Amino acid sequence: MYRPGHFLCAGAVGTYENRRYAAVRQTVVWCYRGGSISAEPRINDRIRVPEVRLVGPSGEQVGIVPLAKALELAQEYDLDLVEVAATARPPVCKLMDYGKFKYESAMKAREARKNQAHTVIKEMKLRPKIDPHDYDTKKGHVVRFLKQGDKVKITIMFRGREQSRPELGYRLLQRLASDVEDLGFIESNPKQDGRNMIMVLGPHKKKTEAMAEAREAQEARKAEQKAQPTHGRTQRATDDAAESEAQSEAPAEATDEAPAAEAPAEASAEA
Repeated sequence: MYRPGHFLCAGAVGTYENRRYAAVRQTVVWCYRGGSISAEPRINDRIRVPEVRLVGPSGEQVGIVPLAKALELAQEYDLDLVEVAATARPPVCKLMDYGKFKYESAMKAREARKNQAHTVIKEMKLRPKIDPHDYDTKKGHVVRFLKQGDKVKITIMFRGREQSRPELGYRLLQRLASDVEDLGFIESNPKQDGRNMIMVLGPHKKKTEAMAEAREAQEARKAEQKAQPTHGRTQRATDDAAESEAQSEAPAEATDEAPAAEAPAEASAEA
């Protein structure tokens, strides 16, 4: 008699329940060892049900029809019969171009990944007695991070006797927060953490909005770069045309001056 937890060998002969359990266990072991069950929907001849609920190419409801009839309609429309709801009773199938459907699904997934925003926390470390020039440099980095839609963790590092003057770090954090209040807000108030004092700034803009603005700016720069060479060629063509016109007018002026020069010579000969 089979007991749970015991493995049945392939040649063992038992009841129907034992053989069924062995088959299920073998399938589970196969999947665990690297096998995979396809997540793609069944199409055309892979559908193994007697009847389906059919949806037409334009989304119209055809109704419950035998599988053979659904395959005939798919062949008539030169489309694929795709099982879109396998758990329904009967399963729901739709007539569509499966290759085109897979391509559009992949493009949608790619676009969704491109627009997906990951929350990133940048960190900026300062000292209580920071130099004004260094402070401006650090503040510029914080401004850039907030414009990109990222959070910024500001850390004031105390050293030695500076630990007895936490108000210096607090005033510095408040000064930085007031300097960038147009781009961000204080998400986490300053708090002491050992030798450090920490404050978190959050951006007013969402990450997705910042990414959209960055893409628009990049596209605008690309369009401007494409337009500049065209403008330069047009300007050069205009300059060449003006130069050629000037050269063509020069001989005409020379021929007009020649008769005027011969007239005094004829007058002197007659005299």
